[in-house]
Amino acid sequence: LSLGVNIMVRLVTLATCSLNQWSMDFDGNCCRILESVRLARKRGARYRVGPELEISGYSCEDHFLEQDTFMHAWEVLVALLTADGTRGILCDYGMPVMHKNVRYNCRVFCLDGRVLLLRPKMYLANDGNYRETRWFTPWTHDRGVEDFYLPRVVRSATGQTKVPFGDACIALNDTVLAVETCEELFTPRSPHINLGLDGVEIISNGSGSHHQLRKLNQRLDLILGATAKSGGIYLYANQQGCDGNRMYFDGCAMIAINGHIVAQGSQFSLLDVEVVTATVDLEEVRSARGAFSSRNFQAMDCISVPRVDTDFHLTAPLLLALQSTPSAPLEPRYHCVEEEIALGPACWMWDYVRRSG
Repeated sequence: LSLGVNIMVRLVTLATCSLNQWSMDFDGNCCRILESVRLARKRGARYRVGPELEISGYSCEDHFLEQDTFMHAWEVLVALLTADGTRGILCDYGMPVMHKNVRYNCRVFCLDGRVLLLRPKMYLANDGNYRETRWFTPWTHDRGVEDFYLPRVVRSATGQTKVPFGDACIALNDTVLAVETCEELFTPRSPHINLGLDGVEIISNGSGSHHQLRKLNQRLDLILGATAKSGGIYLYANQQGCDGNRMYFDGCAMIAINGHIVAQGSQFSLLDVEVVTATVDLEEVRSARGAFSSRNFQAMDCISVPRVDTDFHLTAPLLLALQSTPSAPLEPRYHCVEEEIALGPACWMWDYVRRSG
């Protein structure tokens, strides 16, 4: 009985989402984020990841050069920190942050009304439709962490003065979790490679990835390859819809483990909030990695990523865990080219028209 219980409580329920955010609509963006957290909690999730720059919206363009954009982002974060609905779940938000007079595209980890870590994006998208280096600077300090002194509005709400800022991960009571952001998945030396070798079991990706023909196939290939090669759990979140620019973000939030998809959202949807959850077994990751001897030799030489110790369990409480089972693998869903051509522009036009007053 003891052995069976120990195995069962290694089940974790995780949530990712696609949000139809509007650039500079701070109140509306906050409401949609809170709704995604509410749905994640309702489904038993203990961790929720959202899209890239979800607090401000991705396509703010030169509004990222204005200090008001950063101030309002912090005000939204305070609203999220102080909301009753965000208690008891580890939340990973996307927002712009200025550190030492430098603008960064950040992930912000929060738990029970406190900020745990600010993790800046390390590799920026700057080709095709993307011009991130116009507004942000990449964090180039591998495994480098500094103190970030919180704005007064956050200090008043949390009682904190400073938090870690940099390339770090979250060390929980039962697992280790880290992130990479959008473009970092597509780079040759993606952060997930070293993170997986360093024992990080859950990697999330808050993304702002626009639609182009067959791009979903590329995302899935990269995510499945990353988790198949070195084992691990991968959560992908994305913006969805037209947030005020010429690009259409095509959602399709998903969760993968050890090279298999276990949850996948819609690629073209008119929903403002779509939450995708899955229950996964941490033992599957540990078993797969432990049996891969050449991977383990490389792991021995891996330079460790700094940990932010956090007193929180992702594994479900015992009674709930005994009633749960891992989510079954799914066949990835793809639209044919003709469907993509029909659905993508139609969804973009719907959002553009309804937001034009």
